[in-house]
Amino acid sequence: MFENVFSFDGRIRRTEYGISIIIYTILAVIINLILQESRDASFLAFAYIPMLWFLWSQGAKRCHDVGNSGWWQLIPFYGLWLLFQEGEPGQNQYGDNPKGKQQNTYTHNSTNTSHQQPTNSSGGYNQGNYSGGHNNNNNLDYLNNQSNPNYNKNNSSGEYNSGELYK
Repeated sequence: MFENVFSFDGRIRRTEYGISIIIYTILAVIINLILQESRDASFLAFAYIPMLWFLWSQGAKRCHDVGNSGWWQLIPFYGLWLLFQEGEPGQNQYGDNPKGKQQNTYTHNSTNTSHQQPTNSSGGYNQGNYSGGHNNNNNLDYLNNQSNPNYNKNNSSGEYNSGELYK
């Protein structure tokens, strides 16, 4: 963080850009307080030129992080947008990602590559898998409702059946 702050090359993250704006604002307030006392215009030029160079170079590097030229920071309110826009992942034409190499932290441990819910035709509760309850059309407890003469009132599947749980 804060390497080559006066260079227009490379990329920086949102955090460094935001801290750069805070530093610029604090220095601008201090310089304005000093100028109220002295009213020396030459001091103003010597103080603000490096500060503006710092702010523009940091803004250009932030533009590079989102994949744009540094000239984009001349658009009104673009600097505010840069505070919230995430940078491009990986390397772009302006350099490597300032976040470093990104690891994929999501791992999928299923062997089902069809991206479909496995069907369970046995009905009831299946240890470790949700069968869909009453919304699953393959659920035998759903298909065998109370109006069915073959309905099994001694359901041992663990499914909730018409208030029998509370009797």
